Amino acid sequence: MMGPTGPCGPNSEIFYDHGEHVWGGPPGSPEEDGDRFVEIWNLVFMQYEQIDETTRVALPKPQIDTGMGLERIAAVLQGVHNNYDIDIFKALIAQSVALTRQPAEGEAQASHRVIADHLRSTSFLIADGVLPANEGRGYVLRRIMRRAMRHAHLLGAAEPLMHRLVGSLVAEMGAAFPELIRAQPLIEETLLREETRFRQTLDKGLKLLDEAVVGLTPGATLAGETAFRLYDTYGFPYDLTEDALRAKEIGVDRAGFDAAMAAQKAAARAAWKGSGEKASEEIWFDIAESEGATEFTGYLGEEGEGTVVALVKDGKRVESAAAGEQVTILTNQTPFYGESGGQAGDTGRISGADGFAASVTDTAKPLGRIHAHRATIEAGKVAVGDFVHLMVDGARRARIRANHSATHLLHAALRKALGPHVTQKGSLVAEDRLRFDFSHPEALTAKQIAAVEADVNAQIRGNVEVTTRLMSPEDAIAAGAMALFGEKYGEEVRVLSMGRGDEGTYSVELCGGTHVRALGDIALFKIIGESAVASGVRRIEALTGEAARQWLVHRDEQLRAIASTLRTTPDEAAARVTALADQTRRLERELADVKRALAIAGAGASGGPSAAAAPEIVNGYKVIAQQLDGLDPKSLRGLVDEAKGRLGSGIAAIVATNDGRASLAVGVTDDLVGKLSAVDLVRAGVNALGGQGGGGRPDMAQGGGPDASAAGAAIEAIKAGIAAA
Repeated sequence: MMGPTGPCGPNSEIFYDHGEHVWGGPPGSPEEDGDRFVEIWNLVFMQYEQIDETTRVALPKPQIDTGMGLERIAAVLQGVHNNYDIDIFKALIAQSVALTRQPAEGEAQASHRVIADHLRSTSFLIADGVLPANEGRGYVLRRIMRRAMRHAHLLGAAEPLMHRLVGSLVAEMGAAFPELIRAQPLIEETLLREETRFRQTLDKGLKLLDEAVVGLTPGATLAGETAFRLYDTYGFPYDLTEDALRAKEIGVDRAGFDAAMAAQKAAARAAWKGSGEKASEEIWFDIAESEGATEFTGYLGEEGEGTVVALVKDGKRVESAAAGEQVTILTNQTPFYGESGGQAGDTGRISGADGFAASVTDTAKPLGRIHAHRATIEAGKVAVGDFVHLMVDGARRARIRANHSATHLLHAALRKALGPHVTQKGSLVAEDRLRFDFSHPEALTAKQIAAVEADVNAQIRGNVEVTTRLMSPEDAIAAGAMALFGEKYGEEVRVLSMGRGDEGTYSVELCGGTHVRALGDIALFKIIGESAVASGVRRIEALTGEAARQWLVHRDEQLRAIASTLRTTPDEAAARVTALADQTRRLERELADVKRALAIAGAGASGGPSAAAAPEIVNGYKVIAQQLDGLDPKSLRGLVDEAKGRLGSGIAAIVATNDGRASLAVGVTDDLVGKLSAVDLVRAGVNALGGQGGGGRPDMAQGGGPDASAAGAAIEAIKAGIAAA
């Protein structure tokens, strides 16, 4: 059995006797911990389930669990009685000895063995897609790596060691495991980066640890708060503190460490509440604390397995949910990307045992570290603890990836076309479009837009593979990577490199989103809009792939329809429209001239005394006051100037009505400006029209109002103003 409860059953074990010259006894003897009798095979007949200390029931489906120790069999076949003496380990240890110049003897022997063993583990994990992280399997990998790196430090290695051993491992095992050959550059780079950073942490942490244990004797215990300060402030892991002090026979107060960790989490929660977040969102904080961050596996694929760690319905945690219910499902790991950095969350399906199936309509990323699948259960039932299969909508993800990668190319193209002042100010990456906001003081010209679009499409046709590297933010930015607006970066970042430019890589940016594998996957890029967002910030909207093609098809159909209406070809449509526009403008000018001529002659007025073109005397002044229906307001100023010219000395006032509104203009000849103001007279007329304001100069002013039926009243108001002057 694996523990006090769970599946169990009788087993059959095969042991190999390495001979009398090796100390040890058979299983069950006082010397069973020796190395003479070594188990090389185990067959467990899983028949029962141990419920508790007194209850054991039959399993519904008995099975046989069998396993062989590969290294132990190799030791038997090669005539050695220690796993580390087999050929694979001997080569790695020999290389470790050569690089450190420390023989594999005495205390150094254990260090060489740890390095060789952990090198294999880390290399296979990295080749399998696992990368160092602070959560999940990535954290397990990082702990394994750091333990080996600490032993390299104990051996006195002056420079990073682990990455220099990868070649020996590949030489020994690459033929049987070709994935090691393919991943060798990534393995070496990851090990070098981790060991370089860890050495800085180790050197600083060990010095601080030495200071902290001054006065402590064997058997003493280091305060948990001290261990936590080393971890929290200097990044020195708890397990390394334990390892470093074990040789000095000094323990660590784990309870005190845990208490300090809990106090920090409580302070973080209080600060989070004080940031103005909704109280209903506090549930995500509880889940993150109790279950940890969600491990995102979506960089490697669009399917995966996971365990349900929490269910949320109507803002509260529930233990289960059934068909027809809408619920948020959280798993320990997921291939679903949670909305962040401008990229939309994934959709897809989650399924499980007994017919459980759910449709995921969106994936959020509360607190930036847990992935929440918003789902509708279509069949069956799901409960906390269930094992489920997660499948992303691959076609939708592909469209989102294309749009996201296109924003990186667009950013680089804009900087190339407009200058290095261009920086991202926001983005939206959805399945059907992309939106990109950037700093620039003025609208782009048609020529600039065309150049940017052509540049991006040239990179797409180049079809260069997109590469990803993990680096510290400082190293990435120092290497020329652009940090994107809206992203929050931890101690490690993903650096995306795309395309080829005149001076090397076309685009290098920090980004945690999902991207195409090669730029040709984007297929096509089309800018469909450019506008202002705020002062000094512009926005480009664009399409990629099939959406861009469909947009172009629609535009082509529109062009053909226009050409058909104009009875010409699509190629000649633009010239035909230009000719028609010129003709329309000419006719409009001719019509305006006719209307003006009619108005000057006194024709075309609405009738009555106010329509007369001849002047009348008001308060001793010559006045021409007319109402003209259907007149373009743009003609008012010209008509007033002509009327003033005919008067020689006097006031001209014209009210034009059009589409239910009225516009008016008043002109005062220069000799009367000191006695009458065109502005005052216009405002009197505007008030009668139901409007407000009106303005201009003392010799010429204009205004308007919403009530065309009051045109006559406006003329009378202007006359009244003249009479009162």
